[in-house]
Amino acid sequence: MQKRGKQNEGQAGHSEGEKPSKFVPRIISWNMTFRCNLRCAHCYIDAESEPQRERRELSTEEGKRLIEQISEVSHPILVLSGGEPLLRKDIFILAEYANERGLTVALGTNGTLISEEVARRLRECGVKRVAISIDSISEEKHDAFRGVRGAWRKAVEGINACVNNDVEVQINTTVTHQNYDEIERILNFAVDIGAVAMHLFFLVPTGRGKRIEDISAEMYERMLNDVLEWSRHSEIEFRPVCAPQFMRIAIQKGMSVRKWTKGCIAGMYYCRIYPSGEVTPCPYLPINVGSVRERTFSEIWFGSEVLQALRNPANLKGKCGVCEFRDVCGGCRARAYGLSSFVDVCGGLQEPSSLSGDFLAEEPWCPYIPRKLREQSAMQESKGGKAE
Repeated sequence: MQKRGKQNEGQAGHSEGEKPSKFVPRIISWNMTFRCNLRCAHCYIDAESEPQRERRELSTEEGKRLIEQISEVSHPILVLSGGEPLLRKDIFILAEYANERGLTVALGTNGTLISEEVARRLRECGVKRVAISIDSISEEKHDAFRGVRGAWRKAVEGINACVNNDVEVQINTTVTHQNYDEIERILNFAVDIGAVAMHLFFLVPTGRGKRIEDISAEMYERMLNDVLEWSRHSEIEFRPVCAPQFMRIAIQKGMSVRKWTKGCIAGMYYCRIYPSGEVTPCPYLPINVGSVRERTFSEIWFGSEVLQALRNPANLKGKCGVCEFRDVCGGCRARAYGLSSFVDVCGGLQEPSSLSGDFLAEEPWCPYIPRKLREQSAMQESKGGKAE
């Protein structure tokens, strides 16, 4: 199955004996399946049940080979996601195999299929944490966003089942216009129900997400300020995702950022595996950098020109390229790419593809003006005043 020959000519790669230690994956998301029992409005892979697409998914044996190859590069957190990963009959087999190979296994799920028995089996096969999506404390609002009536109630039952069986629970929430004013209440809900963490996701325009009206840049800024204030006193881990400018805001607030690696780690310490084996820098940046059905994971991770470009902040363009926070923030590469792409994905699946936008462009949703640009502007105004 695997083609283990030479890397493509022209790609800057590393042989097995000269892998650089600086950039190795710490987190990998594996979208195991296209199948899903919900119809979430923001789904980046437009997941649903469709036999023709399901036949493209990596088989159990291919999944095991992928896990083996990942473990040869590093021992990251492997997030088994989807679609809905619990719809794969081999989910417990693959989770246990990843655990045996030294990977830290987590599950990203809508929670509706987790019974007491499922939670027990997840614990027994080595799943350390289950991330369950809750997008409102209102049952009606959550169900409307997830596209199926009863989704909220079943998700809460799934959370309780995990807590009862000593499986860590993380609450995932996507910020939208609909829930913008209730994020703090969702955090309190997460604490009360026994979650150990809450991750707040900021919408990126891919898949079905392009159909949703995003909050404004100013609303992002206000929310990130609030999030960081709440994180000072939160009883659980509380982190923004897909909003790398939180690092800049934290520094401006005088907060320590040592517990966070960088705002955006796509391609540096993180990547996504698509159900059919394509690797992309992150779930929201659908650039195909190689298929594990054609090359080893090591060859893709160390040999991709796109991934290497993401690892050098000097490659960033626009105001991101001159920003004094570029090394700790980096801007959302997916948002830059999505809003500079000419590919129309409003109608469905965001398939991994070749380049069609600029993933190194400036972050379009960050209102901050870098110091260098402010100084240049002040100098020009000063010269203009003298000329008068």
